[in-house]
Amino acid sequence: MLKIAYHTQYVHPVREGHRFPMLKYELIPEQLCYEGLVSAVNFFEPEMVDFETAVLAHDVGYLRRLFDLTLDAKMVRRIGFPLTQELVDRERYLVDGTLKSALFALDYGISFNVAGGTHHAGRDFGEGFCLMNDQAIAAAYLLEQGLATRILIIDLDVHQGNGTAHIFSGIPEVYTFSMHGDKNFPFIKERSDRDVALEDGIQDELYLKLLKENLAFLFETVNPDFVFYQAGVDILGSDKLGKLKVSADGCRERDRMVLESCNVRKVPVQVSMGGGYSTQIRDIVHAHVETYRAAIAIFDF
Repeated sequence: MLKIAYHTQYVHPVREGHRFPMLKYELIPEQLCYEGLVSAVNFFEPEMVDFETAVLAHDVGYLRRLFDLTLDAKMVRRIGFPLTQELVDRERYLVDGTLKSALFALDYGISFNVAGGTHHAGRDFGEGFCLMNDQAIAAAYLLEQGLATRILIIDLDVHQGNGTAHIFSGIPEVYTFSMHGDKNFPFIKERSDRDVALEDGIQDELYLKLLKENLAFLFETVNPDFVFYQAGVDILGSDKLGKLKVSADGCRERDRMVLESCNVRKVPVQVSMGGGYSTQIRDIVHAHVETYRAAIAIFDF
């Protein structure tokens, strides 16, 4: 069964006109059910991740100040949301959603979190709407529990997974791959194990060619026993922040290539949705739903 993490607190109130499309976290489950791709039985409700688990990937001091709501004003500005108990609780639900999703992936081959992909959070900092790094915490948990020994993180959000690279720098059990816009946020990049920096305006043909070449290299070289996929849809030409020109068909093919690469090798994969900032929220939701559609077809649910 395809298992999908969702909690009503994923939808956190933001000021009117805020560029972060919170509403998508409510619309994605609704659209999946409306199209008959899944039903209520596919969804599970996460709990709030505990401090001891979150600290597997984050600095104790940073995490304590986050949980205690005592981060300094500069860090709060770096995160981009006003710091509240409700916001921290949301992030804790989100992280547990990815962690539990990873455990379901071990049983069923693939599992999703409706939210997540908070890849700008580093070991001792939050940034770019990310307080904690959900996939990094889940990866660290799998390693700590002996459930995986060689993890590959495939990050195809338009923005570099700088926080993920920061957390796993010098840790050979986790291989970080980020294919992102070169001239986009974050403007000071970290060094992933493998970075592919894309020029503005890249279209489907070159994007997919680069991805195909890199996926072949990654699976042959890394030989992972678990994959985390950050499936941001801000690569779309319609995205306000992306600067790339990938079509909806190209984004759909991207997902197919990644998920097929995992399935054919019998490598479990956890998928977090990542970013998406198209002007029309229906374009964002549609692109995310297509990732689920690809998974359902490829993994034969």
